Amino acid sequence: MPLHYLYLFLAVAAETIGTTALQASQQFTRLGPSVLVVIGYGLAFYFMSLTLRVMPVGIVYAIWSGLGIVLIAVIGLVVFGQRLDWPAILGMGMILTGILVIHLFSGATGH
Repeated sequence: MPLHYLYLFLAVAAETIGTTALQASQQFTRLGPSVLVVIGYGLAFYFMSLTLRVMPVGIVYAIWSGLGIVLIAVIGLVVFGQRLDWPAILGMGMILTGILVIHLFSGATGH
């Protein structure tokens, strides 16, 4: 796997951790999760900036945000008990399909 994809996946993981901590921070009233929000987003943007050396910003952001949406929805279900209806699940499936199309068929991804 090219290094820029590793950086992109680390950016997605850090953003997912930051967003999960944002929910757990209870509107920044809990110190530990609040600190984790700042660290998570800081690392996410750092790793995304490394990815941008090789890939265009539109492609990076589409993959970063799309994967983040799906991962946060799964974490919301498992950790916070937040349920999704079928239209939401279908929409997220379409997002994942879009990411696969970009990755598998686009020449702009810098594989």
